[in-house]
Amino acid sequence: MPAQISITANDMANLEAIVSLCKRRGFIFPGSEIYGGLAGTWDLGPLGAELAHNIKELWWNHFVRAHKENYGLASSILMPRAVWGASGHLEGFTDPLVECKKCKKRFRADQLMNDFRTANPELPHEDPRTVDINTFFGSYDVQCPECGALLRNQKTRQFNLMFGTDVGAVKSEENAAYLRPEIAQGMFVNFKNVLDSMHPSLPFGIAQIGKAFRNEISPRDFLFRVREFDLMEFEYFVRESEWETHFEKWRKEMWAWIEKIGIAQEKVHELEVPKEDRAHYSKRTIDFEFDFPFGKKELYGLAYRGDYDLSRHMECSGADLRYTDPHSGEKFLPHVIEPTFGLGRTLLAVLLSAYSEDELGGEKRVLLKLKPQIAPVKVAVFPLVSNKENIVAKAREIFSSLRATPYPLRAAVVWDDIGNIGKRYRRQDEIGTPWCVTIDYQTLEDGTVTVRDRDSGTQERIHEKELEKYFEEKLR
Repeated sequence: MPAQISITANDMANLEAIVSLCKRRGFIFPGSEIYGGLAGTWDLGPLGAELAHNIKELWWNHFVRAHKENYGLASSILMPRAVWGASGHLEGFTDPLVECKKCKKRFRADQLMNDFRTANPELPHEDPRTVDINTFFGSYDVQCPECGALLRNQKTRQFNLMFGTDVGAVKSEENAAYLRPEIAQGMFVNFKNVLDSMHPSLPFGIAQIGKAFRNEISPRDFLFRVREFDLMEFEYFVRESEWETHFEKWRKEMWAWIEKIGIAQEKVHELEVPKEDRAHYSKRTIDFEFDFPFGKKELYGLAYRGDYDLSRHMECSGADLRYTDPHSGEKFLPHVIEPTFGLGRTLLAVLLSAYSEDELGGEKRVLLKLKPQIAPVKVAVFPLVSNKENIVAKAREIFSSLRATPYPLRAAVVWDDIGNIGKRYRRQDEIGTPWCVTIDYQTLEDGTVTVRDRDSGTQERIHEKELEKYFEEKLR
């Protein structure tokens, strides 16, 4: 059995500090907060939406645009019952549920079991995968997290996580549809369309970024486990004989992405998922786990899915999904390598990796050391003082000039004249702005401005006419 993970008060304090910062500075808000909130939902604020957009854009550039054999797609969120019957989700997409008889609240039984084991490390070291949950609840005094009642001898049941709905005015099995719990099936059902329209040659990929929905029994841990989330994913179609080569290629590319996005590499670990824990169709799966404050948990996944999905959809739909080799004329179903990335977990890992506290100028400061490519604000422009018309006018001129530059700089330049210069620096440090430009009295004399670096706090004088080139080089 893996060693028990020790979660310290400092770990959770760090998470609480980030949650507080996210709300205070406009990154992430609780969903529907003015109505008391809706568990498992979070809204991205102005800075959070920009950060998420930048991450998705960087991911698309890294995994799609940089690989000429990969094609983008945006499939529908609503898909008919037949799709999920073919994929196995109707029968197998479940979690164990336990209901407290006293308060009637429902919880994921496996999570309660794991939490109980973590809180009681003296328990016999059994592999959680082999422990019968009902037996466990009958043997130990597991309490309801809501009301404290004992859950002893409570029976669990399997709960399907998909959100169902009906398409049209008539409720029937024929009109049943589901909000997709994953985005992979949208790529598999469009495989033939991509073949017929783009005429790709193996190997090639189909990629997309999109929403998925899961009716989680116990959403928890901020952005980690939620009911509505974004996935970034692609299916890479290969010859069966070549799957190991391509699997290794994308494993390395995922590590390159982790470095590029600014996730602390020392906190990421590969877990070779054992056979008994892999999906039935998978011959190999690697989980990229991150050291979250609440424990080591899955961040990304890399799976070899074989030809399971295409063969099932061909069987159930009657459509011929075989690939025809343009040289030999051979027809066969390609096998699939699947790298999967959750946007919410990426956001959380990025924020945890970027969050820092230090001392600058004799004062404690909080800063987000975000990579400039993803920082929601790249440059903040300040007038040294806000009550001198000539300085303010010059600062406005430089601000307007930077706002007229090409993307991405144009969209990420802000004006800030609230409070003294020290407070402005601290505010921009806290939201992760890499550079601050201050227009002062010397600017009026020689056209130079002060550019301050977020991480080091160092300042240098740059001529206003050189600013665009200066930041373009920094953002490469």
